[in-house]
Amino acid sequence: MSNKKEDIREEQQDQPVKDQIEDAIDEAIDEVEGEKENEDNNDDSPEFTEEEKLKEDLQKEKDKFLRLFAEFENYKRRTSKERLELFKTANQEVMTAMLPVLDDFDRALKEIGKSGDKNLVQGVELIHNKFKETLNSKGLEAMNVKEGDAFDSEIHEAITQIPAPKDKLKGKIVDVVERGYKLGDRIIRYPKVVTGK
Repeated sequence: MSNKKEDIREEQQDQPVKDQIEDAIDEAIDEVEGEKENEDNNDDSPEFTEEEKLKEDLQKEKDKFLRLFAEFENYKRRTSKERLELFKTANQEVMTAMLPVLDDFDRALKEIGKSGDKNLVQGVELIHNKFKETLNSKGLEAMNVKEGDAFDSEIHEAITQIPAPKDKLKGKIVDVVERGYKLGDRIIRYPKVVTGK
């Protein structure tokens, strides 16, 4: 290559300046055309890489879509589960609010029974039974706790302890002060009991 440059320099010295400029321009054009030919020969590989790029982009979009779809499915499951829990909780709050009313109904029924007015007792019993049945149909269930049952701290709430009136009631339930209730399998109010010591 250095020989070529020397030859060009010798020729340039013999030629006028105008011819030297034209030759330099011709050489530059030849170099650019030679580079273009080399690029054209390598042009087959960029097309192939372009196709590969498109396939890769398509695969990325598919992955993105599948992830988005999976996230949406998880969201649907989670929200439906939360909605069911919300319905249960809302039902529980209403039932818990109704329990004092049910207790008052039970006390009123006992007191009215003492009056001896059969028609009044019968009317209040009808309303009481309808109220209880409505709550039962919504899943409310009274816990069956009675005197003499063994005390279990998991399901009973002891409010006080008194000397047992009988020896067989020691460590057992002596009296039930307030009934307990379940909503399905869940205890929403623990029975309040008096235990014997």
